[in-house]
Amino acid sequence: MAAAELIFDGQHGTGESPVWVPDQHTLYWVDIPAKRVWSWAASSGRTRSWLLPEMVACIAHIDGQRWVAGLENGVFEVSLSSSDDSVNISQLSAARHASDRMRFNDGRCDRQGRFLAGTMYLDMAAAKPVGAVSSFAGDVSQRLLLDGMIVPNGMAFSPDGATMYLSDSHPTIATVWAFDYDQHSGTPTNRRTFIAKGEMSGRPDGAAVDADGCYWICGNDAGFVHRFTPEGKLDRSLAVPVNKPAMCAFGGEDLDTLFVTSIRPGGVDLSDQPLAGGVFALRPGVRGLPEPKFRLA
Repeated sequence: MAAAELIFDGQHGTGESPVWVPDQHTLYWVDIPAKRVWSWAASSGRTRSWLLPEMVACIAHIDGQRWVAGLENGVFEVSLSSSDDSVNISQLSAARHASDRMRFNDGRCDRQGRFLAGTMYLDMAAAKPVGAVSSFAGDVSQRLLLDGMIVPNGMAFSPDGATMYLSDSHPTIATVWAFDYDQHSGTPTNRRTFIAKGEMSGRPDGAAVDADGCYWICGNDAGFVHRFTPEGKLDRSLAVPVNKPAMCAFGGEDLDTLFVTSIRPGGVDLSDQPLAGGVFALRPGVRGLPEPKFRLA
């Protein structure tokens, strides 16, 4: 198993939400504080970026250059220009924040094409349990699923779509849960602990599920990406050359590459991790699944 390969030294403040688009052979992701969506073309290694008017935390593909995105104040349809760095955005749903100074955080589509996204208070250190997870259907309806969270994260779905995974990555909680997921209604029930606090190195951050149904979770602060079996047993841990891997996603020609975004923290000595904030590629020896697209009504 090869070591992590740097594909882009982006020095992102918070690199998040990697999404592989197979027909474009391109990886997309965001840098939250920079308000940018980025892309990397596998065939050429070319990177591009587009500036949005608000911090953008999570994205899911619609088609072509059209995306659904969770920003600070709502969920938007975002069209990225294919010729320059311009964007067109239109609001699909206003955010129903429980407090001021909030934004969206981790999110992705379920197997039916609903967009699920969590919200959090901007100052994570304040530990305010005002975060929530909502579902956005293709008719732009919004439904609250869970609330009372600090930093909802780690959203992922089993290959059959019947299990939903979710974490709270705040240091005081650092737990991943599994839910039974009603695919007809899009409702999570039977919440149970999947990875308890302290059962992995680092705090649980962004996640992905492979074709075997195993759950890959970034160990923020520890420099690892961990694989857990569907039974919640740690299977393996892969190192990355940064302390804060943020989110992972499968991509590449055969969906056998695990792409990992990361965070470049400010105000700390980075001499031991000069590539912090970069995007990396790993070959874990397993394949992933195509990422579901957002289905507009």
